[in-house]
Amino acid sequence: MNVRLPAMALAAIMIVAPAAAQTPDLGTIAKASGTPEIPGLKMVWLAPWGEVAKAHSWRNIIVHQTEGPAGSARGGAQAQARNPTRRGVTVWVETDGTVYWAVAENLVPTHGDGANRNDNKYIDNRPTFRQVIGNNSIGVEFAGNYPDVARGPTEAQIEAWRILVKLLRARYGIPLERVYAHNWIDYKDARYCEGCALATLARQWGE
Repeated sequence: MNVRLPAMALAAIMIVAPAAAQTPDLGTIAKASGTPEIPGLKMVWLAPWGEVAKAHSWRNIIVHQTEGPAGSARGGAQAQARNPTRRGVTVWVETDGTVYWAVAENLVPTHGDGANRNDNKYIDNRPTFRQVIGNNSIGVEFAGNYPDVARGPTEAQIEAWRILVKLLRARYGIPLERVYAHNWIDYKDARYCEGCALATLARQWGE
């Protein structure tokens, strides 16, 4: 019995190790094409990834929050997929954490209001003033803060964001300091700070 136990343990290791070795890390997945499975994310692909080298030159990430009710991300993403350059974003996140990739990554939706914030209220606006705009920033929209616009993201959205922001940064080579809340770069509704909690979390999580 004492002789067989190590052999059995070794056999178990040999079975488990190849499976673990075959699981790609997030950095590898981030360079894939098509509709890859992303561990920890429920991703609905309305537009597949192409070759990352042919993607638009995304330099920043802007976090938005829509005043739609819970369940509205799907409809917003589908409308965006039908008309990619309409006012909206590339990626939508539902309250249950489901992520919708709505637009081909070589197309640019209309979002951001011109990076017109220059009051340094939240961040130093000198490097963002008129610079962090929709044309160079991939947008992520979090649904569900209706009817209370000051309502924060759900726990499921936060957990999805934890993975998603790393995925986006790895795919497009975006530095951590270029993750922005919409309200950090634009004058927005004074009732709440759009995207601020999520952008702050991303920076706190770090690398």
